[in-house]
Amino acid sequence: MRRENGARYLLARLNRQSRGTRVEFHPLNQSQVIRPHQWSVEYRTLNVRQWDRIVAAWAADDDDALDTAWVDDTLVDLGSHWCQYEYVTTLDSPHDFGHRKRRARKSTR
Repeated sequence: MRRENGARYLLARLNRQSRGTRVEFHPLNQSQVIRPHQWSVEYRTLNVRQWDRIVAAWAADDDDALDTAWVDDTLVDLGSHWCQYEYVTTLDSPHDFGHRKRRARKSTR
């Protein structure tokens, strides 16, 4: 119930009248990966303008729908290297949430 009540406020705050919200992608720490297998992935930022499906999936506590919405609606905007950011250490929106972090997906690699 708490998620449903907060979803409307959260959606308005994230969409910001179609201006969106900037998020920061922090790549996985690869210090434990042997050198030839490490990826060169840099810190990235992206302004996400449409949060509707993401917030709806979060409000419904549906992890599968959340992952699908995140990949289909957001990660594709990172261009041809979007798959490098499918698994990240943290995802921040420091200006809007005071460094609250989205739960990072666990890597299966």
